Amino acid sequence: MFMSCNDAPKSELGHNEAEVGEDAHGEGHDEEEGVVELTKPQAETIGLEMKPLEERNLGNNIKVTGTLELFPQDKANISPFVGGNVSSIKVVPGDNVSKGQVLAYIEHPDIIAMQQEYQEKNDELVFLKQDFERKKTLYDKGVSSGKEFQMAQSRFRSTTSSVNGLRSQLKLLGINPDKVAEGQIYSAVPITTPISGYVAEVNISLGDYVGAQSKMFSISDNSKIYVNFKVYEKDIYQIKKGQQIYFSTASHPDNLLKATVRSVGKTFNTDPKALEVLADIENKDKNLLPGMYVEGRIVQGEKKGFAIPEAAIIKEGEQSFIFILDEDEEMEAGKMKFKMIPVTVGITDLGFVEVNLPAEVSKDAKVVINGAYNLSSEMVKGELEHGH
Repeated sequence: MFMSCNDAPKSELGHNEAEVGEDAHGEGHDEEEGVVELTKPQAETIGLEMKPLEERNLGNNIKVTGTLELFPQDKANISPFVGGNVSSIKVVPGDNVSKGQVLAYIEHPDIIAMQQEYQEKNDELVFLKQDFERKKTLYDKGVSSGKEFQMAQSRFRSTTSSVNGLRSQLKLLGINPDKVAEGQIYSAVPITTPISGYVAEVNISLGDYVGAQSKMFSISDNSKIYVNFKVYEKDIYQIKKGQQIYFSTASHPDNLLKATVRSVGKTFNTDPKALEVLADIENKDKNLLPGMYVEGRIVQGEKKGFAIPEAAIIKEGEQSFIFILDEDEEMEAGKMKFKMIPVTVGITDLGFVEVNLPAEVSKDAKVVINGAYNLSSEMVKGELEHGH
């Protein structure tokens, strides 16, 4: 709670100054810092969050916007090579899958017919090979005519080509041709993923007929995600490979991520007239998804300073304050003490404010980043006093 000494008689202030030193608003104590004491349940009630002080590079930067994207080889739309009916589905959207994993099975009479044809052609090839070799021997000895030898050779080569073609088709379908040659017939073929990643879309239901080249699934490997920034013409000359970029997403504006310029485009987009700058993300977050909109700053120079989220700053007239956790003083079990510290603010960028701290504030201090206004309000003070 905010400790108050406004009701103390003036004659007692001189004798009790040490006892009321925690008063931030009492008469004659403007230089004293505001203090709030909370129990952990009270802190949870107001949604209080803390974060250690951090140095950030803000200010002399180029402002850019962009989107999170994947390179073509890191996403896949999966279609069958032949049409068929869906007999089984093994995944749902959001599942993590590995390269080669079965996603579904499809079946169709044509798939069975293809295997039967392969068996027949493969068996026929054994006979044609023997016939070709026998007639070649007779032809070489001058016993057989050239016409008979050429016909045997033509049939053998044609059937060999058919068998090899069917064998390749069965492999594409995920069927083992050696097993089929031994007499095995598979009624359904697997649909597998060519990359590892997450299932983004499932566009089928059990029993659906899926035509060849119809999209059944889409898979994305979000671990390979990168940022595509749009840089306007006036800033292009300042962009170089290897520069640092700090950016945040709309869903997590307080979480500043870091990327490095990978390449600078060589062609202008017409609407708007901007160049694409691709950047690799250094501290990838598992919540980053393709298509997300981002705001960023390409660093020009190395001006660093302490910066905190804008929500952590309390304004009282022209003065700015923050709340820090006082860990120097021992408190009763389950209680926390917060001190209101005056700060000088500097540059505001990407939702963060540069702050200059008093010398006595530890660089390891924990700052209240959510709930600061609740701590400073008379309403919360009254509720906490009532809770006492």
